[in-house]
Amino acid sequence: MKKLELHTRRAGILLPISSLPSPYGIGTFGREAYAFVDFLEKAGQCLWQILPLGPTGYGDSPYQSFSTFAGNPYFIDPEELVRKGFLKKEECEACDWGDNAGYVDYEKIYLSRFDLLKKAFERAKAKGFLNHADYLSFQVENGEWLEDYALYMAIKNKFGGVSYLEWDEDIRLRRKKAMEKYRRELSTEMDFYKFQQYLFFTQWKKLKAYANKKGIQIVGDIPIYVSPDGSDTWAHPELFQLDEKGYPTAVAGCPPDCFSETGQLWGNPLYAWKQHKKTGYEWWLKRLKACFDLYDIVRIDHFRGFDEYWSIPFGDKTAVNGKWKKGPGYDLFKKVKEELGDRPVIAEDLGFMTDSVIRLVRKTGYPGMKIMQFAFEAYGNSEHIPYNYDRNYVVYTGTHDNDTLVTAVKNLSAKDAKYAMKYMGVEKRKDLPKAYIRFAMGSSADTCIIPMQDYLGLDNSARMNLPSTLGQNWKWRLRSADLTPELAKELKELVRVYGRTGKVSSK
Repeated sequence: MKKLELHTRRAGILLPISSLPSPYGIGTFGREAYAFVDFLEKAGQCLWQILPLGPTGYGDSPYQSFSTFAGNPYFIDPEELVRKGFLKKEECEACDWGDNAGYVDYEKIYLSRFDLLKKAFERAKAKGFLNHADYLSFQVENGEWLEDYALYMAIKNKFGGVSYLEWDEDIRLRRKKAMEKYRRELSTEMDFYKFQQYLFFTQWKKLKAYANKKGIQIVGDIPIYVSPDGSDTWAHPELFQLDEKGYPTAVAGCPPDCFSETGQLWGNPLYAWKQHKKTGYEWWLKRLKACFDLYDIVRIDHFRGFDEYWSIPFGDKTAVNGKWKKGPGYDLFKKVKEELGDRPVIAEDLGFMTDSVIRLVRKTGYPGMKIMQFAFEAYGNSEHIPYNYDRNYVVYTGTHDNDTLVTAVKNLSAKDAKYAMKYMGVEKRKDLPKAYIRFAMGSSADTCIIPMQDYLGLDNSARMNLPSTLGQNWKWRLRSADLTPELAKELKELVRVYGRTGKVSSK
C-alpha cells in the first residue's frame, strides 16, 4: 500500500486591526490586540490574517495608502504613550472618538488622533527622546523611504491635504531648490511624522512577537498597486506610467465582473515594468523585504496583475474602456526567489483566470485562494467547490470584499441554495452558514481562514467593503464581549476534528 504523504493543515481568522475593540474609536496595538491573540491561542488557531497596515486617506481604504512602507498612526496605542509619560490619561479620555462599540467614525478619529499624537511628540521632544539611540537608529535603518514619506506628508498638510498632483509644479516635480526649501521650512513637521512611524513599528513588532511566541503567525496583505496620492509615486516617478509633467497616462482597475457592471476604477498609477526590469526589480525587492519584516506570510492582492493588468485611460469615469496589457510575469518572482529566498506568499487569484495567469501561479508555487461563497453558483462546475481543491490552496468562506456568510446564504437563488443543502447535507437554509464553515475546514486545502464576522453569524451590517463604493466601508468593529470562552471552545473543536492544528499530520 502506498504511504500517505504527511502535510500540515492550519486554520486562522481574518480580522483587521481597525476592527479590534478599543476605547479609542478604532482598533489599536493595545491590550485588546493582545487579548485577541490570547483568544486565537485558546481557539486553536495558527494564523491571524489582517488587512494592509498603511496610513489611509480619502475613502479610508487600507488599499489606498500614503506610502507602501509606512504604518497607520491610527493603530498606535495611546495607553502605551501614557505609560511612557508622553500623554495623560485624561487627555485621551477627553477626545471624541465616536461610536466605540460598533463602527469606526473616521472623521472623528482624524480630528482627534493627530492632535493627541502632536502632544505626545512635543513632550517626547522636550524629554530629549528624539536623540535616543534607538530612535536615531530607526531613522537610519528606514531612511530610504522615511525621509520621502515625512516630507510628503508635511508638504501635503501645507497644501491643505490635496494630492501631490495638485501641488506647485516645482515641488510636484521634486526640483532641487524646492526640495531644499521645504525640508528647511517643514523640518519640525517631518520630525513629527518620523516619530509616528517609530511608535507604529515599535508597537507592531512587539505585538507580532507576542503572537509568534503563542504559536500564531501573522498573514499580512499588500495591494499590488500604490496610491495615486502617495509618496511612492512622487518619490519614484520613473517607476510609473507618468507623462513629463508627472501626471498618469493610464491607471489601474479591473474589467466588468460579478462585483460591478462597469468594472472597478481604482485610479492607481500603473508600473513602468520595463524600467523595473532594468533595475533588477530593486524597488519591488525592497518592498517585499519590508513586508516579510512585518509579517510571517504575505498575501499579494490582485495577483493576476503581474501576468496581465487592466490599463484604463487617465481621466475615464469607469473601467469599461480599459485594455489588458502584459505584466512582468514570472521574471519578477524569479528575481524575488533569487534575492529573498523562497518566502511564504498567498496569491490572491480571484476573478477571471486566463490560462496564462493559472500557469504563472503554478510556476511560482504560491497557494491560490478558494471562496466557499462561490462554490454553488455554477451548480457543480465551480472551481470553488471543495471537490475541486488540491492541498496548495487557502480556503475562505469569504473575504473583506464579500457579503458576510449569513447574507450571502440569504441571497442565494433557490436553485443554488437547494444544491448547497444537498451537497452539505442540511435541510434548512438557515443551517447553511455553519455548514459552509465546516466544509471549508474539512476541505483538502492546507489552510483555512474564516472572517470573524462569519464565526459570529453576523449579517451585512458587519460587511467590511463593497467594491466601487465610498463612505460606508472599512468601519465594522468587534466587541470584547463577542470573544467568549464558548466560541473559543467551539473553534478549537473544529480545529481538532478537521486536523488543522498546524502540526504535520496524516489524519
